[in-house]
Amino acid sequence: MAEIVDLRSDTLTRPTEAMRRAMASADVGDDVYGEDPTVLALEERVADLFGHAAALFTPTGSMANVLAVRSVVAPGQEVLCESSAHIVRAELGAHAVTQGVTTRTWTHPRGHVDLEAVRSLHAPDMGPFFVPTAAVSVENTHNFAGGTVTPVADLQALRSWADEVGCKVHLDGARIWNAHVATGTELAAYGGIADVLAVCLSKGLGAPVGSLLVGSTEAIAEARVWRKRMGGGMRQVGILAAAGLHALDHHVERLAKDHDHARLLAEACGVDPAQVETNIVVVPRDDAASFVAAAAQEGVRVSAVGPRTVRLVTHLDVGPEAVRRAAAVLARL
Repeated sequence: MAEIVDLRSDTLTRPTEAMRRAMASADVGDDVYGEDPTVLALEERVADLFGHAAALFTPTGSMANVLAVRSVVAPGQEVLCESSAHIVRAELGAHAVTQGVTTRTWTHPRGHVDLEAVRSLHAPDMGPFFVPTAAVSVENTHNFAGGTVTPVADLQALRSWADEVGCKVHLDGARIWNAHVATGTELAAYGGIADVLAVCLSKGLGAPVGSLLVGSTEAIAEARVWRKRMGGGMRQVGILAAAGLHALDHHVERLAKDHDHARLLAEACGVDPAQVETNIVVVPRDDAASFVAAAAQEGVRVSAVGPRTVRLVTHLDVGPEAVRRAAAVLARL
């Protein structure tokens, strides 16, 4: 049997040999004391890329998002977001369970900002009667909408409105690198619309572990305390930060290949390739579970992300030949 082609997620990548060498030779210290030079270098670099003052390395994207939202939404306040956003669908209720944050949502077929809906949902502080809106969260690219990119002009319009009403903006930028490569929008432009954002190294960029929270000096200092409080204090973690630095040097521009591969797979599955903007393909199937099982029998792993929805994600470990083989299997099925 041919080697399995695993398209379940871009989190499945394994470090390249060059990345492993960078990790093995990393200069390290104790990060809880703020003394790991490789972590400090990564944090400074990522903060600078997004035009913010500081950043904090975290073990997971979910922790980065929880810390980010916590920094702009107090217990008993609410954050507004799109109804299939990762923070409400795929983080196990962490914002409510650990931080006492509530959510209300709008729905958009492409996962985009609907500013009119946001305006109608927004609740100003009216005293001890209603839950006040403290922040709006946007996801770019949007995972469950199919890796869609919210236009930067829409994000800037949201930022202008938020400034008018005194509302904060959180950006879940787990795959912001894909948005950057797909559109050519500078990372600092995305950073400029957010008070605080979270970015991931272990998805499209291929690092084995790690995300970063990016924001003001004050927000990051407080988040460092909360990271420790939540059990996320790490010691000689420069070994992992080195993988992130290597990924930033070598794995950003190559994301364009993943986007091309996704469009090829979309065509094989009867999905309009023009609707595929980055590395995620969402395939409507009434028989999602059986389709996934049939593909696995043929050596192609894909995910059911709902009873009628299949998701394919291209990544660093799936090259052109594997993509062509997967496309043939999926088209036949």
